[in-house]
Amino acid sequence: MTDMNNLSDEPLFSSRRNPESQEADFSDSFGGDPEALENSQLNIRSLSLGDLAAIVRIDRHATGRDRSAYLAQKTAEVLEQSGVRISLVAEDKDMAVGFIMARLDYGEFGRTFPMAVIDTIGVDSGYHGVGQALLQQLTGNLRTLRVDGMRTIVRWDDHELIHFLSNNAFAPAQRIALRCPL
Repeated sequence: MTDMNNLSDEPLFSSRRNPESQEADFSDSFGGDPEALENSQLNIRSLSLGDLAAIVRIDRHATGRDRSAYLAQKTAEVLEQSGVRISLVAEDKDMAVGFIMARLDYGEFGRTFPMAVIDTIGVDSGYHGVGQALLQQLTGNLRTLRVDGMRTIVRWDDHELIHFLSNNAFAPAQRIALRCPL
């Protein structure tokens, strides 16, 4: 896998209009790693409301659970409550094969710093390299926006996801998540 700190100098994005929202779309069909993606025609673009059914399909296949209510809530959040839309969908031949839902956080606990928060990532099991391509595109877009970094929360026993994120420059944060059941 590609080191997230050594991305190519080739442009990863271009501005065009999203037909659903008429907003600038800074994604591009750069294709990620051609060897990892084999001969696919991968296009990475901004997530839209019309992607929800495909996101639910991909997630249900990956998790074995119906999380459609959660995914509908997250889709609404990243599309309607975020000042800057950074969530992405990967398509192969006009079919969604992966997604990454993320939002910008401009600080917490009295400290101001722009940070992207990845809420959910999913890839159709028949496609190798799509998660890598989504993270590469998101990273390029965030660098353009001068965002300081990305963070996410992972179940401690999700070894496959931890390994994937570790291979993409993620490391444990200096935080402890605490909860209090009510």
